[in-house]
Amino acid sequence: MPTTILEKYRDVIIQMMKASSQAATVTEKNVFQPGNLSNRPYIEKILLNQMREGSRIVGLENIEDLHRRCGEGKSCLILMEHYSNFDLPAFVYLLEQSGPRGRAAADSIIAIAGFKLNAESAVVRAFTEAYSRIVIYPSRSFDSIADPEVLREERKKSNLINRAALHEMIRRKHEGHIILVFPSGTRYRPGRPETKRGLKEIDSYIKAFDYMVFVGSGGNLLRLGPSGDMEVDILAEDTVVFKAGPVTDCGEFRLRAHGEAPQEGDAKQFTADRVMEALEDLHNEVEALRG
Repeated sequence: MPTTILEKYRDVIIQMMKASSQAATVTEKNVFQPGNLSNRPYIEKILLNQMREGSRIVGLENIEDLHRRCGEGKSCLILMEHYSNFDLPAFVYLLEQSGPRGRAAADSIIAIAGFKLNAESAVVRAFTEAYSRIVIYPSRSFDSIADPEVLREERKKSNLINRAALHEMIRRKHEGHIILVFPSGTRYRPGRPETKRGLKEIDSYIKAFDYMVFVGSGGNLLRLGPSGDMEVDILAEDTVVFKAGPVTDCGEFRLRAHGEAPQEGDAKQFTADRVMEALEDLHNEVEALRG
């Protein structure tokens, strides 16, 4: 019988919720949310229980190189595959375990996160807030809104939030922080290939940075449950492996993608598609390493 995270770790999650400190409501005033480090040990306990021997980051030197460039004043971006709500926790944990340079890189990471991670539930928020984030209002969130008046109000709210988030991102990327983005904007759902397509907004992120590293992943400790709600995600023991590709010049990558885009196509979407192709290549390499 599959076990959900709430069933197995109810006591741990209750303690995390008690230590939770961030608001469920996101406005333009609180789009930057520094990590609540008091909840990290609880998450690390779960990771230690679920992560099998051999879990690691391949290409760690590329992350360290990216962080070095960050320290030299360059703006740096990580683009990562997204299969699980534990992608970021597992990646940060493995970075921290790799040594002083890995810990320094982990400390510098700020993830871009959708506002629903705050609003969805107290359980999700307790996990999410353990890591520093800049909160955005994703364009995909409009898809489920049918009422024109509600849609108009939500667009106003999104403009305020996203403008503030952009200012925070610009500020933080020039203060030695690596910005981490999931280009698909959502976790991949088996049988739904559209959830693995990159959002065309990724083109704008690449335009705004100097260097980036693609990170593919394999292994999944927290698999999608039937409803997609984190509380009913299914726990698994697994070997989690990330592979970081070489440091890539953002301007060169984007220029090449735009040059290869069909004239009648959307150049921004073509860039996002190229990103997802690079991530898929890394994913396949990771799966080969995992056997």
